[in-house]
Amino acid sequence: MKGRDVLVKALENEGVKVIFGYPGGASMEIHQGLTLTKKIRMVLPRHEQGGAFAAGGYARATGDIGVCLATSGPGATNLITGIIDAKMDSIPLIAITGQVPSTVLGSDAFQETDIIGATFPLVKHSYMVQSVAEIPQVIHEAFHIARTGRPGPVLVDIPKDIQQQEGIADFDVSFDCPSYRPNLKPSVLQCKKAAHAIQTAKRPVIYAGGGIISSGASAELRAFVKKTGIPITTTAMGLGAFPSNDPLSLRMLGMHGAVYANIAINHADLVIAMGVRFDDRVTGKLAEFCKDAQFIHIDIDPTEINKNITVEIPIQGDVKQTLKILQGYVEPNKNIKPWIKQVNDWKKEFPLDFELKKNEIVPQSVVSDINKLSAKDAIFSVGVGQHQMWAAQFLDFDQPNNWLCSSGLGAMGYGLPAAMGAQVAFPNKQVINIEGDGSFLMNIQELQTLKIENIPVKNIVLNNAHLGMVAQWEDRFYKSLRGHTFIGDANFAEVAHAFGIKSESISDPKDVIPALKRMLKHKGPYVLDVKYPYNDKSHGHVMPMIPGNHTYLDTCLDASTSLRDYWKKKGLLEE
Repeated sequence: MKGRDVLVKALENEGVKVIFGYPGGASMEIHQGLTLTKKIRMVLPRHEQGGAFAAGGYARATGDIGVCLATSGPGATNLITGIIDAKMDSIPLIAITGQVPSTVLGSDAFQETDIIGATFPLVKHSYMVQSVAEIPQVIHEAFHIARTGRPGPVLVDIPKDIQQQEGIADFDVSFDCPSYRPNLKPSVLQCKKAAHAIQTAKRPVIYAGGGIISSGASAELRAFVKKTGIPITTTAMGLGAFPSNDPLSLRMLGMHGAVYANIAINHADLVIAMGVRFDDRVTGKLAEFCKDAQFIHIDIDPTEINKNITVEIPIQGDVKQTLKILQGYVEPNKNIKPWIKQVNDWKKEFPLDFELKKNEIVPQSVVSDINKLSAKDAIFSVGVGQHQMWAAQFLDFDQPNNWLCSSGLGAMGYGLPAAMGAQVAFPNKQVINIEGDGSFLMNIQELQTLKIENIPVKNIVLNNAHLGMVAQWEDRFYKSLRGHTFIGDANFAEVAHAFGIKSESISDPKDVIPALKRMLKHKGPYVLDVKYPYNDKSHGHVMPMIPGNHTYLDTCLDASTSLRDYWKKKGLLEE
């Protein structure tokens, strides 16, 4: 068999159903092999970055491994943003790259790039294939490493001459790598210590992240919350791990999270952190974060424990297994009734809300409306910016894997291709991409993929002619001096029409709900261009907001009031 055909067979053996790949000189042999398979669908993105993001979206929506493919040189380097996105958010991804023939490696041959070296700090592991015979073993190892322990991206680089050579390959392979043995089993003793702390706490809060979703522990988390009665807040990565509208849900915490979530966790005496990494967008000023709390930290990755926060009760292992063990030791905590009342009072006092305008579309209302109109199991994808945070604030999630968001890396241009990947995985589900105009432009070429492949992603573009989030920071910290954040008005309905996609543009508030209904009713892909003015005095800013490296007391409740000022006026905080 040719190396290319061995590769395709090895991918089939790993259960690959879809590959997002863009051909080139050093990878065209692989594409020739893929034309012969009936088990793998080949989706052609219009940019390699789009392919990497689509594979990431596929992985987030399915919980399975996403696969992308590119040629050498610029094709391979165009995958890098999607690779590091997967690394930072712990998403299982296989990136396959063609490489120049091994006979000319190191000679600066046409389109030669040391992609192994370039991605070394960005991947969980990488391989340079050196013979046809080793392809099945390499592919099997790559998939095992990508999906086990803390998931992440693995790169496989294959020189063109290896793809073309004929050889004999043994597909009866197994994983045998003594240096890679991630520990999944948590310490029962540590779990008992944690259970004791949980039973004696008076103000506990659960802080859950993407680790819950990647380990498939959502059901166990819900059972744990139901049994203990402890309120729970999630990170952006953790949205969907627990139902947003449950009485014990505090929704999302952090820089643009719910005020009541940030108040609650900073008043807690016990923080039960599950599958999180204490990101700076959550903690703010580390020295002031949860100063009076004891920490339990459950994580599969031992390097995350005590990395940012000193933890009293660390539990290294799979969070799903840990929750199953804890379930046997915990009981409803009778001490926390006053705490629950206090938390509920904060929820009533600081709701997530917005004001409607008579003559302007309010972007938060668009998100709220699509939340009401969409299917309960709809998958939502977002780019990065203000629209991303409004979506996180005003969408409701009942199930995991229905929220596709570039969280750690914050990569603009993520929303459209990620939605494309999810829609390919679930052709009969409603997949909705909520974008900002700046983010949408970055991978707008994928509209052609939607059209040609008939991928029915629905796109809502919140279009205010600005790079809104950066402009918001300019308003708050740079006296509104515009440092190239006005990007100009664009009619995305006309752009979509040029690609042959059904579209419309609206700017009147009364048109929002009818337009959303038309969009959802349409069978194919759709672009709804929602035009509204950038307005720094009202709905132009994402509120609440904790300025970087500040504390929850510095939360901006609106354009002019901080939580600190608000509490001082009420006599709840001393000078």
